[in-house]
Amino acid sequence: MSDSNTRIRERTEEQETEDTGETVSCPECGGKLATDSEHGETVCIECGLVVETDEIDRGPEWRAFDATEKDKKSRVGAPTTNMMHDKGLSTNIDWRDKDAYGNSLGSRQRAKMQRLRKWNERFRTRDSKERNLKQALGEIDRMSSALGLPETVRETASVIYRRALDENLLPGRSIEGVATSAVYAAARQAGVPRSLDEISDVSRVEKSEIARTYRYVVRELGLEVKPADPESYVPRFASSLDLSDEAENRARQLLRSAKEQGVHSGKSPVGLAAAAVYAAALLTNEKTTQAAVSEVADISEVTIRNRYHELLEAEQDLPA
Repeated sequence: MSDSNTRIRERTEEQETEDTGETVSCPECGGKLATDSEHGETVCIECGLVVETDEIDRGPEWRAFDATEKDKKSRVGAPTTNMMHDKGLSTNIDWRDKDAYGNSLGSRQRAKMQRLRKWNERFRTRDSKERNLKQALGEIDRMSSALGLPETVRETASVIYRRALDENLLPGRSIEGVATSAVYAAARQAGVPRSLDEISDVSRVEKSEIARTYRYVVRELGLEVKPADPESYVPRFASSLDLSDEAENRARQLLRSAKEQGVHSGKSPVGLAAAAVYAAALLTNEKTTQAAVSEVADISEVTIRNRYHELLEAEQDLPA
């Protein structure tokens, strides 16, 4: 076995480049090589020759079976993220005046830490652009948390805002308005849309300004945002009302029937989704009221009643 490995090593050395010392092709057939990290081998994908064995594993020496265990065992810093103005690369100094053992600091140490925090904040935001970004990303994080949006949506919203800032779309518009429109667009792109009323409830700007800024940002950045699908609202409404899977599926069926009949055209997707959830609850004998649906969907009971009748009529008009 050792003689065989020696011969392989001798053949390999003839094929290595002088600059990098890496094997570029199979010494037997000249085919491409592939690395099998699990077994620590380099193998030719054409003829199967094992060119190198006992390679060094440069990964961690520990194993993790879920994200929590991985975070506990990892000894490196957090990955970079667009959700922070400096992408998470700067130092954070804790606001609590305690040492590594949890003991309170003395008065002199507290004063020293206060000065360090002040200068650290000044270094982290060196110019007006970074201060703008810090404020906007803080707003995006606050609104996303209030709306229960996943981290992927926050990341997308942060990227949209960064693009708007880089392309100089901010002059004449408020930071909060552009940040809110970024959250609204990111949620729709991710398939977890929120209505304009829900967005304006957690925003610090008026609904009309959000709509106007959203249209401007989408147009200028060329964002691909599909019209909101009423079905994407159904799971959230059904979950908030504690409805069964049967009722949720029935609501989806009602909305699909409405699409086939063209009833959804020109109607608010939130209103259609709320009416479909209410109708499905009645059809599956589950208790809910128009007032409860109205509160969850943040629309009027009159809208629910009107859309409710239209959905049932659309389903009855379908050919058998």
